[in-house]
Amino acid sequence: MNKPTLFGYGLTTKAIAKKLGGGCTFFDDRCEKTYTDENNNTIKPSSEFNPDESTLEITTPSLPPKHTLIQKAKNILSEYDYFLGGENNANHNSYFLLPTSSFKRQTPFTVWISGTNGKTTTTQMLTHLLEKRGAVNGGNIGTPLADLDENAPIWVLETSSFTLHHIHSASPNIYLLLPITPDHLDWHGTPEQYEADKLKPLLTMKEGELALVPKGLNLPKTHAYVVEYDNNDFLCDYFKMDASKLNYKGAFLQDALLSLAITKVLFDETDYALLNTFQRDAHRQEEFSDAKGRLWVNDSKATNLDATIQAIKGYAHRHIHLILGGDDKGVDLTPLFKEMKGLPLTLYTIGANNDKLLQLAKIYKIEAVEAKNIETAVKQIDAALSLKSVGLLSPAAASFDQFNSYKHRGETFIDLVKSL
Repeated sequence: MNKPTLFGYGLTTKAIAKKLGGGCTFFDDRCEKTYTDENNNTIKPSSEFNPDESTLEITTPSLPPKHTLIQKAKNILSEYDYFLGGENNANHNSYFLLPTSSFKRQTPFTVWISGTNGKTTTTQMLTHLLEKRGAVNGGNIGTPLADLDENAPIWVLETSSFTLHHIHSASPNIYLLLPITPDHLDWHGTPEQYEADKLKPLLTMKEGELALVPKGLNLPKTHAYVVEYDNNDFLCDYFKMDASKLNYKGAFLQDALLSLAITKVLFDETDYALLNTFQRDAHRQEEFSDAKGRLWVNDSKATNLDATIQAIKGYAHRHIHLILGGDDKGVDLTPLFKEMKGLPLTLYTIGANNDKLLQLAKIYKIEAVEAKNIETAVKQIDAALSLKSVGLLSPAAASFDQFNSYKHRGETFIDLVKSL
């Protein structure tokens, strides 16, 4: 069997090579001279790729469409296409209500979850609800498809817009799209292309398969059964759910309702008690108090404007001292500033887009304090914070301009507050 050529020497492609027993050829931008790793894989510089010497290429999701390797490739597939596409995808028939025995005949049944904000939490919530039925999760959440249990009856896959762009034949049995706002425009190019990539699964979905998507998008022609939602009340009414039985608020409440909607579709089941035992990851609206009993919130995982909009909505009943800024990836931030206008809020600007934030604050008449870095911002908030207000880190931007990761940013924030 000819082994595929692998683009990018990363988590996804390494897992594929391992599953194939090693001996694969990689092309990677970071490689300057050809070498062989411990699994007999050959890693070569990207510049040495010859499309005439390759019959199949699989790319790591992060390579943008304009990358030289993507442009040169003649037989490119995504990770999803390789494991779930074409003849490899046996799940051509789906049903809205499936008995457990149906899953035994279909391995795996896949639920893809995407969106601008909340993908990880919703993927984890749904897996928590379906774990008793053998569900596992993977994809963008950290486990490559090559490492997932082939015998697990259900795969819950967090699916990024990068991955979706590269998919051609793979299709989910259920596609759950969370609300989207323009993101990664430096990668996708335009808001329209970003939206089109998020809706790409509808192109390959089949009759009887469900797509649950936000209302108002430019939907392509599809054979899937599409349900468009616009608010929590609609979800509760359509899927016969009771939001009052859930211990969540704001964006987390919608994540929870969407997760329950999937279990309602599959098993006519809404286990509120089980979902209320779910533990969220750190760095997403993580509340804690300082030595004076004042409320602080670590929302460092809010790397896009929609996540920050949801966060400020959740604390709009208090005066918000908001730390904002970082690498915004070229996104138009005006929707966020329109949301902040008129709220009891003071803005503290940090990071690479510091000047841009100050200009927008002036335009929208929002009180703003230039901090430039998180250390200064915490000190400035400490001087103004009361028991009735909240200190909120929700940057609406990536962290790599000043930190190693959003986790590093969040941990730094918590340490600074605790040392006050």
